[in-house]
Amino acid sequence: MSLRFKCFALAAATVLISPFATAQSGTVLTGQDAFTDYSKEHPGVRRHLTVADLPEPKPDESVDNGPPVIPRPDGAMPVAPAGFKVEIYAQGFTEPRLIRTAPNGDLFLADSKAGQIKVLRGVGSDGKVVTSETFATGLDHPFGIAFYPSGPSPKWVYIANTTSVVKFAYKVGDLKATGAPETVVQTLPGYAQLRGGGHWTRDVVFTKDGSKMLISVGSASNVDDPDTHPGEFHRANVLEFTPAGKFVKIYASGLRNCVGEAINPITGQLWCSTNERDRLGNNLVPDYITSVKEGGFYGWPWYYMGGHQDPRLVGTHPELKSKVLTPDVLVNPHFASLELTFYAPPVRSDSFPAEYNGDGFAAEHGSWNRAKRSGYEVIRIPMHEGHATGEYEDFLTGFVTDDGKVWGRPVGVTVGHDGSLFVTDDGSRTVWHVTYTGNKANASIPAGGAPSTR
Repeated sequence: MSLRFKCFALAAATVLISPFATAQSGTVLTGQDAFTDYSKEHPGVRRHLTVADLPEPKPDESVDNGPPVIPRPDGAMPVAPAGFKVEIYAQGFTEPRLIRTAPNGDLFLADSKAGQIKVLRGVGSDGKVVTSETFATGLDHPFGIAFYPSGPSPKWVYIANTTSVVKFAYKVGDLKATGAPETVVQTLPGYAQLRGGGHWTRDVVFTKDGSKMLISVGSASNVDDPDTHPGEFHRANVLEFTPAGKFVKIYASGLRNCVGEAINPITGQLWCSTNERDRLGNNLVPDYITSVKEGGFYGWPWYYMGGHQDPRLVGTHPELKSKVLTPDVLVNPHFASLELTFYAPPVRSDSFPAEYNGDGFAAEHGSWNRAKRSGYEVIRIPMHEGHATGEYEDFLTGFVTDDGKVWGRPVGVTVGHDGSLFVTDDGSRTVWHVTYTGNKANASIPAGGAPSTR
């Protein structure tokens, strides 16, 4: 066992974090220094990538380097900033993916491969979930979860399957669906249509006023031209429907795979956590997290990041070059950015420090085609009055061993009613719980600090 994991073999599967992150806090890496790999990812390190930092395409760098996920090594735990505690909250899932908080504080979790929606309630004295129930079964790779209408007493839970959207009657506190699902959107572009395949996750959110249902549908390919590939019809888009399921329009286009949607609680604007295209090199093309403009075009497949033409589609649609919007926050390429949430003002005094209010958190599933692995973390997106600064910060790391073996892959992230953070990880099939303990965490660390976590 490496020194790193010996140091984290703590009782009750709880880790109190080393002050290593404190030494890095305030660091903002820019330019070429902002590109990273797993060995450089530590809580508190900030990065700011811009379009000016992008290299020229280098397709020869592209590799297939998908991680064979190993069992979590003894004592291995995610690493959070100093002052935070990480615990195992729940396990035993088939494929825990997106997670959302119900109005009463219950956690609704999509166990996608199992075709189920789970409900998790309460935190016991041992840090574990108190009640775990199966809300619904027999679903088709469920992912997105939304409560409607908004507020303390929703009447429905909407579930986005791969090829449809359904809703269940719901009253606050329900642990099991009381009736069969009602199909709202009969058909979404997906595996069953035409060439099929490609990205299978579908998220669903409602605008703040409840008038629009926004569904994200990822592309069927890496860079297939929709002009010549009918399998891309209505894909790589956010689609607008009424809450009753009537298609209205393409709300935004050119988003290769907006996996995670979230409504900014301050501005009311839709945001997307997006997977960009592959096979243009280790440092192209950055994934991104961005506000989404209604009617906006984000480039895929012909362009990326503010008018850079994809070399595989040279000469196509020159009229679109000037219309490509640049995302708010560029994260590292191949991070596989998944669920996104915003940290709304806390309701309890033991929640995160005030400087986190309004910030975003996103789960990064990790690279499969970068020579040296990157991602496999949860990042924080600093915001100011509802607008991104352009930076992002490593928040929860440690899912990769020193020698590059992956044991955990973050997918979902949500904020509990106590202001703590819950993170799903489909590598170790765990829901992690991150709480703020302030100086209590530092008091458990020996003088001189713990060894580096990398």
